[in-house]
Amino acid sequence: MEHIVIIGNGISGVTAARHIRKNSDKEITIVSAETDYFFSRTALMYVYMGHMKFEHTQPYESWFWKKNRINLKKGTVSKVHSNANKIEFSNGEELSFDKLIIATGSKPNKFGWPGQDLNGVMGMYHKQDLENLEKYAPNNQVCKRAVIVGGGLIGIELAEMLHSRNIPVTFLVRENSFWGNVLPKEESAIINKEILDAHIDLRLGVNLKEIKADKNGNVSSIIIAETNEEIACNVVGLTAGVTPNIDFLKNTDLEIGRGVKVNRFLETNIKNIYAIGDCAEQHEAIGQRRPIEAVWYTGRMMGETVAQTICGNKIEYKPGHWFNSAKFIDIEYQTYGWVWAEPKENEARFYWEHQSGKKCIHINYDKNTSEFIGINTFGIRMRHEFFDKALTEKKSVQYILEHLADANFDPEFYKLHEPEIVAKFNIENNTNIQLKKKSWARIFSA
Repeated sequence: MEHIVIIGNGISGVTAARHIRKNSDKEITIVSAETDYFFSRTALMYVYMGHMKFEHTQPYESWFWKKNRINLKKGTVSKVHSNANKIEFSNGEELSFDKLIIATGSKPNKFGWPGQDLNGVMGMYHKQDLENLEKYAPNNQVCKRAVIVGGGLIGIELAEMLHSRNIPVTFLVRENSFWGNVLPKEESAIINKEILDAHIDLRLGVNLKEIKADKNGNVSSIIIAETNEEIACNVVGLTAGVTPNIDFLKNTDLEIGRGVKVNRFLETNIKNIYAIGDCAEQHEAIGQRRPIEAVWYTGRMMGETVAQTICGNKIEYKPGHWFNSAKFIDIEYQTYGWVWAEPKENEARFYWEHQSGKKCIHINYDKNTSEFIGINTFGIRMRHEFFDKALTEKKSVQYILEHLADANFDPEFYKLHEPEIVAKFNIENNTNIQLKKKSWARIFSA
């Protein structure tokens, strides 16, 4: 019987295993050094905040794996012997495979800062990070202050986590505005204010110089590079992005860039070895997407895709239109299509912001053809189906505004802002767009 070995039990690897099992009787082994069972990484923050227990983050009961004949192996893979079709563990044990799927995810970036490996320095990506956080920041008596380095999505989640236990936080962000390399200046400014309103010490346009230790090898303070200011702290969160977790592959015959190089079928340069999820790097980017995407839903899609190929139905990985969502403390964020930090030459923008400063939409469209390119929303929930269809059918910005009621997905009794949004667009663009009444049939019709 053909043996499929999957290194990594995150969303990519587990999805691949589940879909291989649905379509075949192949022997499947999932290898992980992190945890016994698959869990939801995005839920780690809610464990620390007391909203759930760790076992609640596991989507499947412990009996699921045996029932579905998916073997689970706990261990650290140190080498891949591609010529011999086997992997080697750090303890010298070996495991043979017929096909290998590398799904080892990401690890936090480190840039050689002095003190970056001290006790109390951590990322917020793995279960071990959660355990370290509980050890070094259980409360504001043990941890008098935490410093977070890097202004991405994980950084703001970590800030919210620490804030929930009344631990003072200093937030070091290299850009001059939070996530300013991703978001337009208007949305970035909203997040800046939300962070400050939460009484988090936000420092913009600064870099970490070094992390200092006490006599026991624990974090005692950090130094800001630009000012040499020293800030006493007990925890340092490194959240300046992630990098593929592939160090153990560096001395193999696999083609490696930043990640494991793959084609559109997620195949590596070695027959019967595949790479999926955060650790996979496309030879050529798909459309406007980045060659490496550390996004939950693309990892799931890659798992589904590679499973089909392994089971004899070879299909190309097609992630479709870009979308994403996140939460910046109390402000929900969604994006569909492309809204760059700065518009391109052919692009026009429309921006509306609610007087509360906690809701906005930003629409990007072609200024020559009026074709809709993308939308950012803060504090207003929108339907994925609507925008996916609109992007596929290359709808106009006028169509989007006319059908904003169909796009809206806010719960019942939420205040709606479509008339105000459309009115502002009409004034700014000298148009007479009329908002259409909500029609469920229009959303789901072919």
